[in-house]
Amino acid sequence: MSQKLSRRRYVAGTGAVMTLGALAGCAGDDGNDAGDPDDGAEEAPAEIDEFLADARLYDGTIADHTGEDQVEVAVGGGDDGLAFDPAAIRIDAGTTVRWEWTGAGGEHNVESDEGSVTEFSSGDAVAEEGETYEYTFEDEGNVLYVCTPHIGVGMLGAIEVV
Repeated sequence: MSQKLSRRRYVAGTGAVMTLGALAGCAGDDGNDAGDPDDGAEEAPAEIDEFLADARLYDGTIADHTGEDQVEVAVGGGDDGLAFDPAAIRIDAGTTVRWEWTGAGGEHNVESDEGSVTEFSSGDAVAEEGETYEYTFEDEGNVLYVCTPHIGVGMLGAIEVV
């Protein structure tokens, strides 16, 4: 039986190898972690990880923005403007997500995908830098969304509402 290596397993496996390498070189560690960065990124839930497997700028983690009233997501992120940045976020119910167009990558929109706990749409695709769309998420669950003109190239995003 052939088993497909998921992005989640790959990230977990490479993380374990990197951790072992780091442990091998820290025999003189004084336990001071003050210089270690903590960007709030955690492993994404399975449904989100599967949905975003081919998404641009997705690395298998979800940015934790719980405790914030509003979260910003760039529309047209990445080197070619064909990504949501960040691709995956975690928020509390009642939080507003504000998507802002960068002006890169052509015309974009933000639209919920099938299987999303919440349905929403920013409307017609636009290219203008500074365009914004806001939505306040009240229902807990996984929100999956796309840029319909660029779904084929991996312009996908997801939100875990807790």
